Amino acid sequence: MEIQEEKIYTIPFWLLCTSNFLFAASFSMIIPELPDYLASMGGSEYIGYIIALFTLTAGLSRPFSGKLTDHIGRVPVMAFGSIVCFICGGIYPMVHTVQGFLFLRFIHGMSTGTKPTATAAYVADIIPEHRRGEAQGTLGIFTATGMSIGPSIGSGLANSIGLQPMFYVSSLFALASIVILMKLEETLPKSMKSKFSLKLFKINWKDVFEPKVIQVFWIMVLISFSYGVVLTLIPDTTKLVGWYNKGLYFTIYTVASIFVRFFFSKSSDEHGRIPILIISCFFLLVSMFILVFPINEINMVISAILFGISAGFSTPTLAAWTSDLADKNHMGRAMATMYIALEIGIGIGALFSGYIYKGLSQMIPLPFFIAGLFSTIAFVVLLSFRKNWTRNGI
Repeated sequence: MEIQEEKIYTIPFWLLCTSNFLFAASFSMIIPELPDYLASMGGSEYIGYIIALFTLTAGLSRPFSGKLTDHIGRVPVMAFGSIVCFICGGIYPMVHTVQGFLFLRFIHGMSTGTKPTATAAYVADIIPEHRRGEAQGTLGIFTATGMSIGPSIGSGLANSIGLQPMFYVSSLFALASIVILMKLEETLPKSMKSKFSLKLFKINWKDVFEPKVIQVFWIMVLISFSYGVVLTLIPDTTKLVGWYNKGLYFTIYTVASIFVRFFFSKSSDEHGRIPILIISCFFLLVSMFILVFPINEINMVISAILFGISAGFSTPTLAAWTSDLADKNHMGRAMATMYIALEIGIGIGALFSGYIYKGLSQMIPLPFFIAGLFSTIAFVVLLSFRKNWTRNGI
C-alpha cells in the first residue's frame, strides 16, 4: 500500500510543468507565421525547410544533450534549451534574408534538442516507475497547453500589432521558463556528475543510440512523420478553408490532446504501453487519411480532434515506455534516442511534404496520404507485439 500512496505532485514537479508550458509556448508561437514570413523574403520554395532545419539540429544535438544530461546534470541542459529560444526569438526580427532565416532556424532547433531530453530524465528521477505514465501525462498537459496557446497568441499578435512584437513575446516566454528552472534542485547524483569539459562533446555510437529502446525508436519514427507533415502544411491548408487564425488547427488538436491526458493519464500504467499505442496509431491514421479528401472546415476539425487524441495517448506513453526499458544509469541517453527518432520522423515528413507541395494546393493531399500509410505501418507493427504485452510494454 505504501508505494501506491507515494507522492508525485511535488513543488519541483509543478515548477517543471510551468517551465515546460512557457518553453512550448515560446517556440510554437511563431510557427504559423513563419511560412508567410519566409515567403515575404522570397523563399516560398524553402517552406519545407522551416521545420526540417529545426528538427535536423534538434536531432543532431540529442546525443550531446543525452550525454551532458547524464554527466553535468538535468537542470543546466534544460536551461540551455530555454536560453536558445530566448536568444533566437530576439534575433528573428533582425533577419531579412532567406539564408539568414534558414540559418537561424537551424540554430533554434538546439532548443528542442536539449530541454525535452533533460526534462524527461528529470521526471524519471523524481517519479516512481509505476506512476510515470500518469506523470508524463500531466506534464504533457502543460506542454500541450503551451503549444496550443502559442500559435493562437502568435497569430493574434501578428495580425494585430505585427510580426516583430510576436517574436519578442516569444523570447520573453522563454526567459520566464529560464527563471523558473533556476529554482529547481539538481537530481543527478553527485557520484555521477562530471565537471564540464570539451571532452564531453566527444561522441561515439554508444552515446548516440540506446539499443534497449529500439522498439520505441521505430514506432516514434513512423508516428512523428505525420507531425512533420502537419507542421509544414497545416498553416497553408487552413487558408484554403478561410480560417483567419492559422493556429486554429493546432489549438483544436491540442485541446483534444489535453482532454485525453487529463482523463486518461493513467491508462498506460493500468493497461500497458503497447495497447494504448495501438489505440493512438488508429486515431492518427484516420486523422491523416481524412485530409486526403477535399479540404473543408468539417474534415479539418475532425482531423485536428483525432490528431490530438492520438498525441494525448502516444506522447506520454512513449516517454514512459522509454523509461521502463532504459538503463537507469543512462536515462539521458535513452531519452535522447527517443527524441532522435522524433526529429528523424518530423524532419523527413517536413522535407517530403515541402518538396511535394511547393506552394501548389492541389498537391496537399499526397503528403497526408503517405503520413496515413506510415501510421498504418506503426499500427500493424504494434499489433505484431501483442503476444508480448505486459503492464509496462515489452
